[in-house]
Order: sequence, then C-alpha cells, then structure tokens
Amino acid sequence: MAARGNVQDPNDRRLRPIYDYLDNGNNKMAIQQADKLLKKHKELHCAKVLKAIGLQRTGKQEEAFSLGQEVASLEPTDDNSLQALTILYREMHRPELVIKLYEAAVKKVPLSEDFHTHLFMAYVRVGEYKKMQQAGMTLYKIKPKNPYYYWSVMSLVMQAISAQDEKLAQNMFLPLAERMVEKMVREEKIEAEAEVQLYFMILERLGKCVEALEVVRGPLGEKLTSELQSRESKCMKMYGRLERWPECNALAARLLLTNPDDWQLYPSYFDSLFHLMDQSWSPPHAGEHCSEGVVHHTVSEVVRFVEERIQVEDRKESRALRGPYLARLELIQRLRDRGAAEESMLGLPLELMVQFFNKFGDKPCCITDLQLYLHLLPVDQHVQFINRLSEAVLLEEQGDDGSMFPADTGALQRHLCVCQLTRALGLHHLLDREGKLRLIAELKAHYRHGLKFGDGALKTELQFSDSYCLMAAHVYIDLWKETGDQQMAWMCLGLLHEGLSRSPSNSQFKLLLLLLYCCVGAFEPAVDQYSSLDAKHVQHDTIGFLVTRYAEPLGQFAAASQSYNFSLRFFHSNQKDTSEYIIHAYKFGAFEKIPEFIALRSRLNQSLHFAQVRTERMLLDLMLEADIVVSLEESIRSMCLSVEDDDICWDTLRDNRDLTVFTCWDPKDRRLSEEQRRRSLEDELVWLRIRSLTLRLLASLSVPAHSPATQNSSENGIGDKCSAARLLLEQLNRTLQAAAPEEKRTQFPFLGPPCSRLDLALSCGSCQCQAAALQLSVTMQDLDAVGLEDSTDLQTQICNTFRSVTAQLREMLKKSRGDFLELKENCFISRQHLLETLVFFVESLCVVLLTASYCSKILRPLKTSLQKKKKKKKGPNAPLPLVLSGFQDLTSSLQELLTESLQQVRGQESHITSLKLSTLTLDGHTQDGASFVSSAVDRVQSSFLRSLQEVGELLRKRAETLKNLKI
Repeated sequence: MAARGNVQDPNDRRLRPIYDYLDNGNNKMAIQQADKLLKKHKELHCAKVLKAIGLQRTGKQEEAFSLGQEVASLEPTDDNSLQALTILYREMHRPELVIKLYEAAVKKVPLSEDFHTHLFMAYVRVGEYKKMQQAGMTLYKIKPKNPYYYWSVMSLVMQAISAQDEKLAQNMFLPLAERMVEKMVREEKIEAEAEVQLYFMILERLGKCVEALEVVRGPLGEKLTSELQSRESKCMKMYGRLERWPECNALAARLLLTNPDDWQLYPSYFDSLFHLMDQSWSPPHAGEHCSEGVVHHTVSEVVRFVEERIQVEDRKESRALRGPYLARLELIQRLRDRGAAEESMLGLPLELMVQFFNKFGDKPCCITDLQLYLHLLPVDQHVQFINRLSEAVLLEEQGDDGSMFPADTGALQRHLCVCQLTRALGLHHLLDREGKLRLIAELKAHYRHGLKFGDGALKTELQFSDSYCLMAAHVYIDLWKETGDQQMAWMCLGLLHEGLSRSPSNSQFKLLLLLLYCCVGAFEPAVDQYSSLDAKHVQHDTIGFLVTRYAEPLGQFAAASQSYNFSLRFFHSNQKDTSEYIIHAYKFGAFEKIPEFIALRSRLNQSLHFAQVRTERMLLDLMLEADIVVSLEESIRSMCLSVEDDDICWDTLRDNRDLTVFTCWDPKDRRLSEEQRRRSLEDELVWLRIRSLTLRLLASLSVPAHSPATQNSSENGIGDKCSAARLLLEQLNRTLQAAAPEEKRTQFPFLGPPCSRLDLALSCGSCQCQAAALQLSVTMQDLDAVGLEDSTDLQTQICNTFRSVTAQLREMLKKSRGDFLELKENCFISRQHLLETLVFFVESLCVVLLTASYCSKILRPLKTSLQKKKKKKKGPNAPLPLVLSGFQDLTSSLQELLTESLQQVRGQESHITSLKLSTLTLDGHTQDGASFVSSAVDRVQSSFLRSLQEVGELLRKRAETLKNLKI
C-alpha cells in the first residue's frame, strides 16, 4: 500500500496513445482512438476534447468548436480536460473562452492555487489588467507568496501604461502601486531583485527621481546584481533626469577608470561636461566636489582624463581597447560642433585616425568606427589620408601578374579597410569608366587571392575576403546606373553567385542578388535567395518588403501568394506569441520586460508592411479567384471585408522597414537621407490608400445588384453600402489627383528603399482606368433606380465610360509592348517596366471584368422588364437602348483585348525561348566567371517565361468568364 501514491491514473494511461498521435501530427488516428475510447468510457471528457483538437487540426473547425463547448458547458475541474480545452481554444485563437473555463473552475474549487494561477494567465492573454490585479490579490490571500503580490502590483502598472487618461495613470494607478510596494518595504518583505526593479519602475514613471535614486543607492539597491553595473547605470539615468550634472560627470569618470571601453559612459561624460560649462559650474572651495567624487568641469581636465586612458592602453602588453581612442575623436567632433577652440588640444583628426588605423586596422570594426568621423577631414586631405594608411599595409606576396597581395589575414583586413575608407571618402566615385573597371579587376584579384585563407572553412563561415567581392559588386552597380550599360548588371550577378558558391551563408550576397534580380525583372531567383536567408520572426516585418514589393508586379502570382502568406502567418501569430512572452515574464519576475513585449506587439500590429501585405493579398485573391474559382460575393464574404469600415488605422501606422540592411560604404551624400526616407514613406502610404480604397470598392460590387429591396434598402444595409461606395470613389479620385505624377520624383539610392509602384501605376494609366471602371458601379445603381426609359443622359454617360475604359486598357497594353528580354550587340537587355506594365494591364482588366459582371447583373433584369413591356405594346420594334448596345460593344472590345494580349504573351514566350545564351560575350572573365554569368542570365530567362505563363493562364481564365457577361 505504501507504493499506492505512485500508481499512474488509469485515465492517463488510456489517453496516452491519443496524446502521442496528436504530438506526431497523426490527427486522423487521434480522432479514431478517441472515438474508440469514448465508446467504452463516455464520461471521459478529456477524450472528447482531444478529439476536438484532432478535428480542429484537420480543418473541421465548427465540429471541433461544438465538441469543445459541449465539454466546457459541464464546467470540468480535472486538469486533463482543462489543459486540453486551453490548447483547443488557443489553436482556435479564442483565448477569451479559456477565461470562462477557469472562472467556472475557481468557483467550484475556490482554494485551488493552480486554477487561480491559470485564470491569472488567461487574463494576461487577453490583456484584462484590472481582472489580473484582482486575480493576483486573490492568489496572494490563498497562498501569501511574494510573486503573487507583485503580479497584482505589475497589473496596476499595466493599467497605468494602457490608460487613455494620463491623469488617471499618474493620480490613481501608479500611486496605488507605489503604496502597495511601500507596504512590503516597511514590513521588510522585499525578497527578490525583480521586486526592487518593479519599485524603481513605478517611481521612475511617477517622476519621483529623488526617491528612485534613494532606492538604488540604499539597502534595496544591493539586490540589483543580475546585470553588471546595474546600480550605477540607474543612478546615471536618474542624475541625468534630475540634471545633477556634477554627480553624473563624476560617476561616469569613476566608472571609466575601471571600464574604459564602455561606450555608453562616454556620451554621459561629455554631455555632463558641456552642461557644467553652460552653467559655469565651479567646485566648492572645501570638501568633495559632490557625493560621487571629483568632477571634471573643464575641457582641459576632460582632455587630460581621456589622454591618460589612452596612455594606459598604450602601455598595456595585451591588446589595447578601442574606447579611449574613439572617445578622443568623439570629443573633437563635439567641440567642433560647439565651435570651441580647445579642439586643437587633442591633435589633428588625420593623425589621430592614422594612429587608430595602425592599432586596430586589422579588426573588421575599424571601418565602422572611422566612418563616423571621416567628416572631420577636409576634402583636400582625403587622398593624403588614404596614402598614409596605404603605407601601413604590408603586401608581401606577389601574384602571377606581378601584383602584390597580403600574406596573412591581418594584412588582408588592413588592405580591405583602406579600400572601404577610400570608397567612403567618395574616391571610387571620382574614377572614370576605365578606372572603375581597373578597380573591379583589382578587387576581384584580391578576393580570389584571399580565398586561400578560408580553405577548409565550414559552409556556415564567411570567407575573409568576401568584402572585396561585395565592393566589386557595388562598383559594377555604379557603372550600370551611371552609364546604363546593363552588361554591368549581368557581370555583377555572376560575381555575386561566384562569391556565394564559396560563402553559402553570406547574407549580404543573397540580399544584393535578391535586389538585382528584382531590378532586372526576375522574381523566381529572387524568392529563392530570400528563402535561403531563412528570415526569422521580426525579420518578416523589417526585410519582408524586399520580396513582397516585387512579387505580384513581376507576374509571379503563385509565388506572390506564398510570400504574402509567410508574412501574414508571422503577423497573425504575433498576438499569441507575445502573450506567451508576457506570461513567462510574469512567471520569472522579469517585470521590466512586460511593457517592452506590449510595445513590440503594438509595433507589429501597426506595421505598414502588415497593412500592405494584407491588402495586396486580398486584391491578388480577387484577381485570381473571383468569378473564376468562386463568385465575387463568396470571396468577399470569406475575407470579412467591410465596405463601410476601414480596418487600417492610418494615424498609428509605423514604418518598420530596415532600410540599412545592405552593407554600404558610400559617402554620406550618396547614402539614404532623412528626406528620402520621409518621401519613401509618403509614397508607400499613398499607394496603400489607393489599393485599400480599390479593394473596398470591389467589395461594394458584392452588394446584390438588382433586388426588390433596392428601392427601399436601408433596412438590409444595401443603401448604406451604395452611399459608402460613392464616398470611397470621391476619396479615391481625390487621392489620385493629389498623387499626380510629378515632373521630378525623388530618386532613392540603389541600396535604399525600392521605389513605390505608384509612379508606374499613374504613368501607365492603371489607377485612372480602375477608378473609371469602379465609377460604373455607382452610375449603374443610378440607372437601376430610374430605369431605361427616362435615362438617356445617364446611358450616354455610361457608354462614354465603357469606351473610355476600353481605350485606357488598349493604351496600357500598347505601353507594355516590346521585348522583355533582348539580345542586343552581344548583351542582354531586360525591360522590367514592360513586364510591370503588362501586370498592371491584367490587374485593370480584372477590375473592369468584375465591374462588367456587376453591370450585367443590373442590365439583365432591366432588359427583361423592357422586353415584357414591348410585348404588351404592339407596334414597330423600338431601337435597342443605348446602354445595352454600349455594353455589347464593351464585351466585344474586351474580347478583342484579351485575344490581343494573349497573342502578345505568346509572342514574348516564343521570343525569350528562342534566345541563344551562347552568344553572350563575357570579356575579362575566367571560364568559371563566365559560367556564373550565364547561369544568372538563364535564371532570368526562366523567370520571365514563368511570369508570362502565369499571366497567360490568368488571361485565358478571364476570357472564359467574359462569356458569362451576355445580357
């Protein structure tokens, strides 16, 4: 009997096979096993829930939900059922149902610590901060443990953070949280560092910096041990907020004595100096300068302090630290910004940078360190500076052609740093075409020579000389953009593929290949490069735009759909994932991280990229499926699209794009400026607004076109949708007028943000064509209201729109004519803009066809009604109403356009297939180099063919839908 407590629960043994099947992904077997078990044990509720999980994972959501609710209505209190229902509701994205589950459980078992804990975490998932506070206090009363008490306190802080009214936060929530912690302080019940951190957070948010400083410097501050110099950094922060610059300066100086490489301390040290100078502060005649020690309140004292740190590093036998040397350059920059004459006390920037290079030139970080201070050098010293650095680089190995190369990795890194600094000073850009070609040859020679240092390296390791290859690629791009010679782009693609063959994990090679392929119109190899990057979590938001921007415009609809899905999957899981992070932060007392997780969730929910991908995905689905696979009405219904309500919060949209993801050594005047960033964001917002309005207007086409209720339709909401469509059309037309093409658009650097689709959409007439087509939905509603007999002017207006739309489509198709890929003078020329224009034509054609389908649904009953009236009135046949003949002309014109476009697509397919790659000349390339270039061209050719196949397939499907538009 002694061993009785260790005997496994028989129900657990029975349920184990079902758990195993679910864990292994064998959901059908899990359902079968659950059914077998339920035949023998009908009262085993957990088996029902596990069956529901299996059903949910096999796509039978409704059946799974009803089965789960059946068990939940019994208000189970066994752990197995509760945990299984929690999993089910989480997978259904219904966390609010978990709350009801545990609220019922704690009513039945009010003293259960586990149930109350699960209830608290259920409130966390939905952000019910007030109920979290109450649940935390209830837990503390049941089991008086400190963590539960502080869960309640943190929930008060979260109420303050999320409160719309700042006064409510400052006058109620935070003071209450402060009093709750002070009670524990008085009772000496503060046990953990997390509790002190929370106390500090509350005081800081209340602006009680003096009290916060006392906490940190007092006995409670001794518990702050998890981070190095945690107390000191918090003191520094409070000194800054209190503007106690003497203490700030003295503390920074004292900490720099022990850690001179801590760069976070130098800005505080220099800032406090200049504040003291501005205040004309002077130390007291007797006693200490301040509670933190000696204050350095003059430039000469700070210069002496920095020089002493450098002397200490110079005397060290081990490797010197970079911090003091960079601090000297930083101080020069700050003194120059203030116009202070004391700048000369530190020496000449050129000499100091040369000294820095001599000490740290063999470190990869040397370029990023010095790049920050290159502006300190006058233009006339640039060449002198590079010459001085070159003298310090040893090139001791001679190549076959007499060129000299580094003998070890240290010398290689120094030479590479000189090349990078030369480019950063703009000296590469001053070279003519021949000079740049010689530079490329030199960089490629150094790259291939340096590969020997990486022999035997793992695939996940980068080659020491990879940056030579990347820089040569940048010079190729310079030549391409300056001269328009597209052969430079092909050479660049070949070189990057050569580099990637030796460094398969080099993300910069992959990113640049992705961008280049998109710029020549080939999405297929671009998406391959993006997939190989294996983007994780938030990277889908920060760099996802690189691939989603080009997915649909380059005609790869299937790949576009897949790319959008990848991004959307991340954004949709964000809510669930961040909830789990917050739960773990509560469990482990990482209270200071909770607001950060909340901020991350908000940042992702408000992402511009999220709104773009969501909108483009729905437009793509309508283009590919509406009236082909399913009806437009069913498509709109499945998307839960609202004509009246805009689901994009325009005021809170955030641009989370990482526009510096590409390594760039260009001079500052060629880098992305803040003005260009701002303009890029404006363009993207205008384009998103146009696309969002177009989508909602297409959704308005799903309103029943002709029904008895149209005359008095306010009851069923149709009238509201019709008036909403008018408002949306007005907004769309205003947006298009404001976005009219400018004479000179802002040009972005090649390594900056991709240009918006807005410019081409306006110049090719796509936006105007779609707006005109969507206008028909409103004029058709007017016609439906007045009938065919007394509407001559309205019919004339509609017929003019029919003719205008077909004319605009024809003009768009004309602008897309030309060879997408051409072999000219032994060089391939790709014309990406022609492919994008063709895709715009297809998009506009789809919008016109969907609108025409809506028109046919209105005209068909009107025509039938007219024919019935004619039969009653005997007499000569009246002519066909203008709008009906106009609609017949529209369908005929659309048929002609579809035939023309299909012929154009087939012609392009034949032309690209017939191109012979063997005639491509590759001067100056090795046989291996030539093969890489040929391989890149082949990828581009295959991608264009794939795009044309998908475009042709969609046009053929749309041609079939045209047959159904007869009235």
